[in-house]
Amino acid sequence: MERQMRRPPFAPPAPDAAVYVISVAAELTGLHPQTLRTYERLGLITPDRTGGGGRRYSYRDIELLRTIAELTSAGIGIEGVRRILELENQVEALQARNNELAQELAATREALGRALESSRRSPMQAPSRLPVLRGPEPEQSLVVWRRRP
Repeated sequence: MERQMRRPPFAPPAPDAAVYVISVAAELTGLHPQTLRTYERLGLITPDRTGGGGRRYSYRDIELLRTIAELTSAGIGIEGVRRILELENQVEALQARNNELAQELAATREALGRALESSRRSPMQAPSRLPVLRGPEPEQSLVVWRRRP
Protein backbone atom coordinates (compact mmCIF):
# COMPACT_ATOMS: atom_id res chain seq x y z
CA MET A 1 0.00 0.00 0.00
CA GLU A 2 1.27 3.40 -0.90
CA ARG A 3 1.47 5.86 1.87
CA GLN A 4 -0.04 9.20 0.99
CA MET A 5 1.96 12.21 1.98
CA ARG A 6 -0.10 14.84 3.69
CA ARG A 7 0.85 18.39 3.00
CA PRO A 8 0.35 20.87 5.78
CA PRO A 9 -2.54 23.27 5.20
CA PHE A 10 -1.64 26.48 3.45
CA ALA A 11 -0.89 29.27 5.89
CA PRO A 12 -1.17 32.77 4.46
CA PRO A 13 1.78 35.08 5.10
CA ALA A 14 1.69 37.43 8.07
CA PRO A 15 0.09 40.82 7.28
CA ASP A 16 3.45 42.57 7.47
CA ALA A 17 5.43 39.95 5.53
CA ALA A 18 6.67 41.54 2.33
CA VAL A 19 6.08 38.74 -0.16
CA TYR A 20 4.30 40.22 -3.19
CA VAL A 21 6.32 41.43 -6.17
CA ILE A 22 5.20 44.59 -7.93
CA SER A 23 3.33 42.78 -10.71
CA VAL A 24 1.28 40.77 -8.19
CA ALA A 25 0.64 43.88 -6.07
CA ALA A 26 -0.53 45.72 -9.19
CA GLU A 27 -2.86 42.88 -10.13
CA LEU A 28 -4.28 42.59 -6.60
CA THR A 29 -4.98 46.32 -6.40
CA GLY A 30 -6.07 46.93 -9.98
CA LEU A 31 -3.37 49.58 -10.38
CA HIS A 32 -0.62 49.82 -12.97
CA PRO A 33 2.90 49.01 -11.72
CA GLN A 34 3.98 52.52 -12.73
CA THR A 35 1.27 53.93 -10.44
CA LEU A 36 2.72 51.91 -7.56
CA ARG A 37 6.15 53.36 -8.31
CA THR A 38 4.66 56.86 -8.40
CA TYR A 39 2.93 56.36 -5.03
CA GLU A 40 6.24 55.20 -3.61
CA ARG A 41 8.05 58.22 -5.07
CA LEU A 42 5.39 60.50 -3.51
CA GLY A 43 5.89 58.84 -0.13
CA LEU A 44 2.40 57.33 0.13
CA ILE A 45 3.77 53.81 0.45
CA THR A 46 7.13 52.30 1.29
CA PRO A 47 7.51 48.68 0.14
CA ASP A 48 10.39 46.58 1.41
CA ARG A 49 13.32 45.95 -0.88
CA THR A 50 15.20 42.79 -1.69
CA GLY A 51 18.99 42.68 -1.74
CA GLY A 52 18.85 43.32 -5.48
CA GLY A 53 16.55 46.31 -5.08
CA GLY A 54 13.26 44.65 -6.08
CA ARG A 55 10.10 45.87 -4.39
CA ARG A 56 8.20 43.53 -2.08
CA TYR A 57 4.73 44.43 -0.85
CA SER A 58 2.97 43.09 2.23
CA TYR A 59 -0.74 42.46 2.67
CA ARG A 60 -0.96 45.72 4.64
CA ASP A 61 0.70 47.51 1.70
CA ILE A 62 -1.90 45.98 -0.64
CA GLU A 63 -4.73 47.19 1.61
CA LEU A 64 -3.17 50.67 1.76
CA LEU A 65 -2.89 50.76 -2.03
CA ARG A 66 -6.55 49.77 -2.32
CA THR A 67 -7.50 52.59 0.04
CA ILE A 68 -5.44 55.07 -1.97
CA ALA A 69 -7.10 53.83 -5.18
CA GLU A 70 -10.58 54.25 -3.66
CA LEU A 71 -9.81 57.77 -2.50
CA THR A 72 -8.32 58.90 -5.79
CA SER A 73 -11.17 57.35 -7.77
CA ALA A 74 -13.55 59.37 -5.57
CA GLY A 75 -11.84 62.52 -6.85
CA ILE A 76 -9.51 63.23 -3.94
CA GLY A 77 -6.10 64.59 -4.91
CA ILE A 78 -2.81 63.10 -3.78
CA GLU A 79 -2.28 65.72 -1.05
CA GLY A 80 -5.81 65.08 0.19
CA VAL A 81 -5.09 61.34 0.24
CA ARG A 82 -1.87 61.99 2.14
CA ARG A 83 -3.72 64.05 4.75
CA ILE A 84 -6.51 61.48 5.11
CA LEU A 85 -3.95 58.71 5.65
CA GLU A 86 -2.12 60.82 8.26
CA LEU A 87 -5.38 61.50 10.09
CA GLU A 88 -6.36 57.82 10.00
CA ASN A 89 -2.97 56.90 11.48
CA GLN A 90 -3.41 59.51 14.21
CA VAL A 91 -6.88 58.20 15.03
CA GLU A 92 -5.57 54.61 15.29
CA ALA A 93 -2.71 55.73 17.55
CA LEU A 94 -5.07 57.74 19.77
CA GLN A 95 -7.52 54.85 20.00
CA ALA A 96 -4.72 52.49 21.03
CA ARG A 97 -3.50 54.97 23.65
CA ASN A 98 -7.05 55.49 24.91
CA ASN A 99 -7.45 51.72 25.31
CA GLU A 100 -4.16 51.53 27.23
CA LEU A 101 -5.22 54.34 29.54
CA ALA A 102 -8.67 52.80 30.11
CA GLN A 103 -7.06 49.48 31.05
CA GLU A 104 -4.61 51.25 33.36
CA LEU A 105 -7.44 53.18 34.99
CA ALA A 106 -9.50 50.01 35.48
CA ALA A 107 -6.51 48.25 37.07
CA THR A 108 -5.88 51.25 39.34
CA ARG A 109 -9.52 51.36 40.40
CA GLU A 110 -9.46 47.64 41.11
CA ALA A 111 -6.28 47.96 43.20
CA LEU A 112 -7.75 50.89 45.10
CA GLY A 113 -10.94 48.92 45.70
CA ARG A 114 -8.94 46.03 47.11
CA ALA A 115 -6.94 48.40 49.30
CA LEU A 116 -10.12 50.06 50.57
CA GLU A 117 -11.70 46.68 51.27
CA SER A 118 -8.67 45.48 53.22
CA SER A 119 -8.60 48.72 55.23
CA ARG A 120 -12.27 48.17 56.12
CA ARG A 121 -11.42 44.69 57.37
CA SER A 122 -8.77 45.97 59.75
CA PRO A 123 -10.41 48.86 61.62
CA MET A 124 -7.36 49.36 63.84
CA GLN A 125 -5.68 51.43 61.14
CA ALA A 126 -5.94 55.19 61.24
CA PRO A 127 -8.35 56.63 58.67
CA SER A 128 -6.74 57.72 55.43
CA ARG A 129 -6.15 61.43 54.99
CA LEU A 130 -5.62 61.15 51.26
CA PRO A 131 -7.82 63.33 49.07
CA VAL A 132 -10.37 61.43 47.04
CA LEU A 133 -11.70 62.44 43.65
CA ARG A 134 -15.21 61.17 43.05
CA GLY A 135 -15.97 59.64 39.67
CA PRO A 136 -19.11 60.16 37.59
CA GLU A 137 -20.75 57.18 39.29
CA PRO A 138 -21.33 57.13 43.05
CA GLU A 139 -19.03 54.19 43.80
CA GLN A 140 -16.13 55.35 41.65
CA SER A 141 -13.29 57.26 43.23
CA LEU A 142 -9.64 57.90 42.69
CA VAL A 143 -7.11 58.53 45.45
CA VAL A 144 -4.45 61.12 44.73
CA TRP A 145 -1.12 60.32 46.36
CA ARG A 146 1.23 63.09 47.33
CA ARG A 147 4.70 62.76 48.73
CA ARG A 148 5.54 65.15 51.50
CA PRO A 149 8.82 67.03 51.12
